[in-house]
Amino acid sequence: MKVCVPTKDENGLDGLVEQHFGKAPTYTILDTESKAVSVIPNTSEHMGGVGLPPEYLHEQGVDVMLCAGLGFKAVQLFEHFGIEVFVGAGGTAKDTFTAWEAGKLQKASADNSCAEHGHQH
Repeated sequence: MKVCVPTKDENGLDGLVEQHFGKAPTYTILDTESKAVSVIPNTSEHMGGVGLPPEYLHEQGVDVMLCAGLGFKAVQLFEHFGIEVFVGAGGTAKDTFTAWEAGKLQKASADNSCAEHGHQH
């Protein structure tokens, strides 16, 4: 399984979590089976490229996204691509992976999505 965290840099497990997943400069991906860690650049349209982050991460084989928070529309897009989303990420990528493995992050839903990201009125 590939688990992804939006990060501010290319420091792998020591990379700091980016609070806005779509504008993260990089994504740090942990393969839970091989324990391999990779850092990929964000080439989505949010960073001047093509495609939305959920689509881009789906193409990279990501199964789970761990982020600080996100809007409900983004939650729905990730679900459309078969990617589970958990919120509550913080600190470093390693901190976030550890919290997720310990069951400390919440599965993203309409109830815990960020209203400011969902453009709700």
